[in-house]
Amino acid sequence: MFDKPDHRSTTPLTGPATPARNQSLSLRRALAVLDHVRAHAGTGQGLSLTSLAEELGVSKSTVLRLTTPLIEARLLERDRRTGAYRLGHGALLLGQAYLATLDLRTVAAEESHRLMTEVRETVHLVVYDPPDVVYIDKVENTATVRMASRIGSRVPAYRTAVGKAILAWQPEADLQQVVAAGMPAVTRFTITDPAHLRAELSRIRQRGYAVDDRENEPEVRCVAAPIFGHGDAVTAAISVSGLTSRITAARVRQLGPLVAEAALRVSRKLGATR
Repeated sequence: MFDKPDHRSTTPLTGPATPARNQSLSLRRALAVLDHVRAHAGTGQGLSLTSLAEELGVSKSTVLRLTTPLIEARLLERDRRTGAYRLGHGALLLGQAYLATLDLRTVAAEESHRLMTEVRETVHLVVYDPPDVVYIDKVENTATVRMASRIGSRVPAYRTAVGKAILAWQPEADLQQVVAAGMPAVTRFTITDPAHLRAELSRIRQRGYAVDDRENEPEVRCVAAPIFGHGDAVTAAISVSGLTSRITAARVRQLGPLVAEAALRVSRKLGATR
């Protein structure tokens, strides 16, 4: 049976009430209800009327009033048997419409420029095209030495920070494809042993970011982090690159969390739930 509404009064508004103010408050409260149901969607059980009222600090009658238009818009649905609230098909349609408009370069542009301004080093954005990564965007700090990378260029994933950041979250079949394509050394620091690469990928998963320590270019260090899409799969990465004289081993430890945070913000904009 559904929970019965009660008649407790909600917290009174301060100041004189106006229709516009009441509508704005109702909208904010309705959105709070919707977001609360979304936050608990992973349980699969939905939320009861009582739980919503108690957790949001409002009366049951207020929850019923606020959820009525959300149900009509199919943003929420209510189980006829248990009365539990869940996200409705309208929420899925909105999500699909949002994802359909997303372009990785556009979504990541703000964070790329923000990261470059913060660290004053070149920022790269890449996508995964096994066994390589492809550079799709680049934001340079013109006050420093320019990087030789070009938008559209391809580099084997095993010897770059961006590539390893992506590989760390790929299935074994993808790693085998990279190994099968060959792992020749291009500097004396390049990882060429598959076992060594697997160990490095394990460390990347633990700390959340990858490092290219002169593995692709002898005087360049890079720090990269994975970008998760709306299905929580990793198909892209963002990085900071610079000369070893500027990006020292000590600075790598400072840059790692900054790059990981930038990647996380891009991931969230892409619909990732991590």
